[in-house]
Amino acid sequence: MPGAISAHGTLLKIGDGEASETFTTIAEVTSISGPALVTDAVDTTSHDSPSNHREFIGGLKDAGEVTFDINYIPTNPTHDATGGLLADYVARTLRNFQLVFSDSGNTTWSFTAIVTGFESNEPVDAQLTASVTLRITGAPTLA
Repeated sequence: MPGAISAHGTLLKIGDGEASETFTTIAEVTSISGPALVTDAVDTTSHDSPSNHREFIGGLKDAGEVTFDINYIPTNPTHDATGGLLADYVARTLRNFQLVFSDSGNTTWSFTAIVTGFESNEPVDAQLTASVTLRITGAPTLA
């Protein structure tokens, strides 16, 4: 029996910034990528490193970006320019987000990010869409 889990049903949620924060599912998300977790490798090679091989230690960590596509609805409160993703882009707002996976335990990764990209797409023969990029700041909580 395979242990794979369907990604369908994964949710990306945006916080409201209040003291007792409430998270709302971002509407019409069709695809999510990231975060791209990386650790810098710091070269510690010295003249007496064994076997003429480089040696490394872990350096700074970077949670990278989350990119996602939406069926863009300009008047949707999670998309719009008055309080949604587009407004956060304009205002350079740091916002809390949650990525809730579709496993039986609803594994949730939490992070703070800024909207660094919002690219709409208006094809003549398909729906209005947008690609959004979130740049994570600080350490995410991977629970």
